[in-house]
Amino acid sequence: MTEKSEGLSQRLILILCVDRDADLGTKADIKTPLIGRAANLNAAVSLALKDPEEADANAMFEAVSLFDRLMKEKKPEENFEIATICGSELGGVGADRKLVSELLAILANFKAEEVILVTDGYTDEAILPLVESRVPVSSVRRIVVKHSESIEETAQLFGKYLKTLVQNPKYSRIALGLPGALMLIWIILTLAQVPNFYYAITILLVLSTFMLVKGFGVDRSAKDFYKWIREYSPPPLPVQIGNYTTIAGILCIFVSAYAGYSNAFSKIARPFPVDTSGWLSQLPAISAYFLQGAIYLVVVGLCTILVGRTIRMYFAHDVRVLRNSALIVSVAWSSVIFNGAAEVLLNPTESLTQLVFYIIVGILIGIASVLVMLIVHRSYKGFFVKSEEEADEFGQE
Repeated sequence: MTEKSEGLSQRLILILCVDRDADLGTKADIKTPLIGRAANLNAAVSLALKDPEEADANAMFEAVSLFDRLMKEKKPEENFEIATICGSELGGVGADRKLVSELLAILANFKAEEVILVTDGYTDEAILPLVESRVPVSSVRRIVVKHSESIEETAQLFGKYLKTLVQNPKYSRIALGLPGALMLIWIILTLAQVPNFYYAITILLVLSTFMLVKGFGVDRSAKDFYKWIREYSPPPLPVQIGNYTTIAGILCIFVSAYAGYSNAFSKIARPFPVDTSGWLSQLPAISAYFLQGAIYLVVVGLCTILVGRTIRMYFAHDVRVLRNSALIVSVAWSSVIFNGAAEVLLNPTESLTQLVFYIIVGILIGIASVLVMLIVHRSYKGFFVKSEEEADEFGQE
């Protein structure tokens, strides 16, 4: 068997140590993911020096020890690697997303076929389903730090947890922040000699607000929104212009409906008809006045949208900028045609000839726009990006 075939037949096994609360980063300022025995051993030593009682350091030492033991006992077709990934000190979804991101980065370099998971507790084992969904987990090694049951060590352990409760923002906000706010409210209301009834209502208001904020994730949404604002990068200027003109054009079209209604309402004779035949007799006049009041704003809105699209296409060297430019001219002239149609509804005998004239002029303007578009395209052919749509539009091979 050749070396190449032996390499392809090797079974890649990853020993993965998980630090979900990111003690490596917060206590030892170590960036993850860590890959390789030397990197993991050095990181474990640094973390143990910063906090000798840290359980994650013991888990990393166990992972290194397990790696050494398996390397001695490994079969010829097996290949082992050791790595450590971290989550976030705030826990929750953010920690899991960071863990998965670092795991995928490791698997991109070391395409493991199975994972041996090493953790320091049940909190870290919450990542087990996330790991198993991407690579099979053949074993889980959980490290439990043993403590004496003596009163002295129990007091030390209690002091450690109390320190965590005070210094860890994930726990201190609820265990200290909320009771502190309630006691402050009680002191203020007592000094103001407010009756106990109002104090109870205030306490319930604070508690209900806190529960609603936590229950519906308002704090997380506000944090994400602040992060989005801080990291927001505006789109290119042509895109901004296109978005602005689209919004402005849509607003003009919406306002045109009200303008048409107001014009028709102000010019229809009073009193309004109450029967169907009366409304039918007034329908041409109502339509004409509505059209006269609305058409100019509709045309302005459509032209505004088309101008924004034309600017974006120009900067993109898109050949459709010529078609959009011709369309703007046609849409602008359509306001004259629709206004002539409204005049025909009001006075059919005198305005019909004028409407026909407007239509003929509009056709000539359309033809002239197409000719100008062809001339410009041929003159500035190198400016536009080649595309299949361009070939279809201008009859090119």
